[in-house]
Amino acid sequence: MTIPSLIEFPDRIETPRLYIRPCLPGDGSDVFMAISESRNDLKPWLPFARKEQSLGEVEAGVRDSYAEFIKKTDIRLHIYLKGTDEFIGSTGLHRIDWEVPKVEIGYWLHTKHTKKGYIVEAVNALTHVALNDLSCQRVEIRCDERNAASRRVPEKLGFTLEGTIRHDHLDENGKEVRDTCVYALIPGDLN
Repeated sequence: MTIPSLIEFPDRIETPRLYIRPCLPGDGSDVFMAISESRNDLKPWLPFARKEQSLGEVEAGVRDSYAEFIKKTDIRLHIYLKGTDEFIGSTGLHRIDWEVPKVEIGYWLHTKHTKKGYIVEAVNALTHVALNDLSCQRVEIRCDERNAASRRVPEKLGFTLEGTIRHDHLDENGKEVRDTCVYALIPGDLN
């Protein structure tokens, strides 16, 4: 039987331009600033960006996520530029099922860092950790069908579009039903 809290996870994942690490208490101010400056771009796709939060609320969310990381029930990670240590966004392993094991990768970037390939680089590294270090049998990415930029990430990384879940969630105004694309990668897909 797998005991999630005993699962080892790297302290730092490095790519050519980035490093990715678990969120830590004290990260709230960087996250707050990035969300505040990117809210208009994030709001259509991410529910957390739709509600104005105080710095204290964001820090509390970071600390709650850190507790989930310790228990390995959800693994929220923060993305930084090498050399400058600038926080540029977040990724992570969500909807974890350690029995299979399988995970879903989520991601977002500060608006000023989009269109530079950072998310593809980060998600590629995280996918590698999930498949190789954590022995995951399935890695998923889910995104709104309208979110072309988010859809390009799994497509560039060789994920398979397995289907579209129709009328899966509401739009940012809570009125129109939207569809969710489900991409997945399993061991052997990239061989």
